[in-house]
This record gives sequence, C-alpha cells and structure tokens, in this order.
Amino acid sequence: MPRIVGVDVPNDKPTFVALRYIFGIGPKLAMDICEKARIDKQVRAGKLSENELSQIASVLEDYVIEGQLRRQTQQNIARLRDISCYRGTRHRRGLPVRGQRTKTNARTRKGPRKTVASKRSVKEMR
Repeated sequence: MPRIVGVDVPNDKPTFVALRYIFGIGPKLAMDICEKARIDKQVRAGKLSENELSQIASVLEDYVIEGQLRRQTQQNIARLRDISCYRGTRHRRGLPVRGQRTKTNARTRKGPRKTVASKRSVKEMR
C-alpha cells in the first residue's frame, strides 16, 4: 500500500480513486491532482513509483487536507459554541444544525430513542 501524506491508499484502485481515501479530497480534486502531477489517473496506486508519489505529495502541499482540515473544522465548531450562536447551541446539544425537523427524524444526531414511561390514567391510580 502506498503511503501518501500519512494515509495508506489501496493498491488495487486507480490513482484518482485511491486519492479519495485522503480526508478532504473528493472526485474533482483527485482528478486535478493527477493532472497537476502529470500522472495517468487510471494507473493502479500500487504501480506508482517513488518519484510519482513524491510528485503527488508536492502537489498536495497546496491544499488543506487530513489533520489540518479536521483541526480547522473542530476550531470552527468550537468558535460557534463559544459565541453561543444558534448553530453553536445546536452543536452543543447534539441536535441537527441545518434546520432539519426533530419531532420524528434526526436519529443520527440524537442517538437511539430514550423511552419515557407513559403517565398512568386517573382511574388506575385509585
């Protein structure tokens, strides 16, 4: 497995697909990186030479990816929490941030259901 910017990319995939395993690189950026490094995008990642890997690494220096991007995202969320804006409070409470409904859906953000015991009727209490 070739190692690019501290990430092991799969051998058996084409270069433009293997680059997507790096956090912050999507389909378009992967194609652009292959063009800038002058590497055939269809060559399998395992067949790349050390020279080609270093070319890719030098092109990637211009982009914010992996740890730096993760850190930047966390700092942005922390800033929203600190200024107590609406989005920051939604992050703090673990609720959807972008206006989705929460009465029925939002299970991904809220986690598994917390069942609450139903109230007994007046007749049962007597």
